[in-house]
Formats: sequence, structure tokens, C-alpha cells
Amino acid sequence: MDPFFCEDKEFEKVNFKIQTLPLGEYDNCTFDKCDFSGVNLSHYDFGTCTFSGCNFSMTIINNTSFRTITFDDCKIIGLHFETSNQFLFSVTFNNCGINLSSFTKMKIKKTKFAKSVLHEVDFSETDLAESIFSHCDLSRSIFNNTNLEKVDFRTSYNYSFDPSINRIKKAKFSSEGVLGLLIKYDIVIER
Repeated sequence: MDPFFCEDKEFEKVNFKIQTLPLGEYDNCTFDKCDFSGVNLSHYDFGTCTFSGCNFSMTIINNTSFRTITFDDCKIIGLHFETSNQFLFSVTFNNCGINLSSFTKMKIKKTKFAKSVLHEVDFSETDLAESIFSHCDLSRSIFNNTNLEKVDFRTSYNYSFDPSINRIKKAKFSSEGVLGLLIKYDIVIER
């Protein structure tokens, strides 16, 4: 049996909890307002696809390929991106709610996060070099032994991490945001 291949198709308002997405490779496809919550997408292959307004709450993505993927206005809760296929992994997030998710130990250099809420996201031991966090809320996100060299945090907020256990050479911060690097000292800063 030949593997399933789908190219240049648009999926709109499909609830994949009810209608099964055939296991296979999806290239240059668009998924608009689709529900993947709780769905097992393990071993699927997505290349140059766009997901707009989709729900990825607790979706299982073991060995799933995400190559040149754009997530726009998506709800992403509890995803373990580190379990996905790392070969050619490339994603962009625009205006997404990414909560309780993990990128632990991944190499995701030059990744763009724009106008997104990233609450309690684990970036431990992740290589984020040259990534951009543009207008993002990083409340309670974890940066532990993370490569943050040349990362742009200038317009983001609510981040806090210890510079002594992360690589931050040439990272960019706003004057207000840099206060999040002093949190471990438990000091009072008045404005």
C-alpha cells in the first residue's frame, strides 16, 4: 500500500476528533479553524503548511514532522514539541496562545514568536540562538541552561531567568524587561 500524500489542499472547520485525518504526508496544505485537540498526530508529516485558528490542546505529536510550518492564531496547550521529528524542524508562531508546552533540548535557532502568549513553556536546554520574541508574554516560562545568544526580547515582557545559567551573549532586552534578569536576587526596584 502506497503512503498517503496530500498536496495543496485546504481543510476548513474540520473536527479531527470526529473525522480522522489520514496518516501520511501533507505538503503546502492550509488548515483553517480545525480542531486537533486530543488527536494523535504521531508520525504525520507536515511540510510548508499553515495552521490558522486551530486548536492543538493536548495533541500528541510523537515523531511528527513540522517542516516550515506557520501557526497563526492557534491555541496550543500541553504540546511536547521535543517528541516531534527534529529533522528540518522549522516553525513560526503568530498571535498564538502557547501554554504548558515544551521545547526541551531542541535546536530551534532563528525561530520567530510574534504577538503570542507563552505561559509556563519549558525551554530548558534549548538552543534558541538568534530567535525573536516579538511582543510576547513569557510569564512563568522556563529558561534553564538555554542558549539565548542574540535572542531579541526587546518588545516582550514577563520573562525572568538567571543569566548565570543561560547563555545570553548579545541578547537584546528593553530597559524595563531586563529587570526580569534580576529576579533571583529578591531585590526591590522602584521606578
